[in-house]
Amino acid sequence: MSLRYDAGEVITAMVTPFNKDLEVDYAQVEKLAAYLVDNGSDGILVAGTTGESPTLTHEEEWEVLSVVKKTVGNKAKIMIGAGSNSTKTAVETTKKVSKLGVDCILSVVPYYNKPSQAGMFEHFSQIAQSTDLPVFIYNIPGRCVVNMCPETMAKLAQKHQNIVGVKQSNANLDEVTEIASITPDGFTIYSGDDSLTLPMMSLGGHGVVSVASHVIGNDIKQMIRAFKNGDLKIAQQLQYKSYPVFKNLFTSPNPGPVKTVLANRGIINDYVRPPLVVLTDEQKKLLFKFVK
Repeated sequence: MSLRYDAGEVITAMVTPFNKDLEVDYAQVEKLAAYLVDNGSDGILVAGTTGESPTLTHEEEWEVLSVVKKTVGNKAKIMIGAGSNSTKTAVETTKKVSKLGVDCILSVVPYYNKPSQAGMFEHFSQIAQSTDLPVFIYNIPGRCVVNMCPETMAKLAQKHQNIVGVKQSNANLDEVTEIASITPDGFTIYSGDDSLTLPMMSLGGHGVVSVASHVIGNDIKQMIRAFKNGDLKIAQQLQYKSYPVFKNLFTSPNPGPVKTVLANRGIINDYVRPPLVVLTDEQKKLLFKFVK
């Protein structure tokens, strides 16, 4: 199937490194971005939830973007989170980042104010009309309370050529089947949950927007390639091997665990901004029992 837009098979939702004063550590941003691209990532998502976007200023997000772009811009696609539960804010942010050299936009379903399907359609229509860049819907009912239905995605993709896919963070695989069945040809489905990447790919998914790729990016890339090459047994074995990592990186609020592992490897610090807190020694001990 020819994709409307291919942002890569493994897109890492990159964490944002901080120093001990909880300011963004841009030297570590550069180090981490280079590390990710050398270890399985085809694309990098800047200012996603894993990047602690709720506690970043727009100016910090754009500076992180600038550093990532300078570091890996010719080696990986760069996606940026530009969503909001205010349509006006989402549109203004999308217009701004569209001028900053990103490759594509990730925009979350409006959270907290619980819009109807008609409200979601209007929200994303205005976003699509505000940019020429490819736009991916971020459907995550666990954080947004509401779920965008496959029919709404299909209507949006039919009306707006630049609404090109979805990051689907919904464990209901029946909905993945529906999305793949009724959206226009080339609509791209990314798993938003590492452990569901292989199941979603069996239903038409293209890849993953990943947290675990910070830690086992090459394994995830190999799993996706094996599946697409018809080596199902190898893909299954890699899924079984990776599953403890997928699950234990979420035993505490994300991105605390993955920052802990990266700090243990000497890549970045493990500092997080409140209301998140660093892992306790006991939590770290349990994490490293499964994530070696």
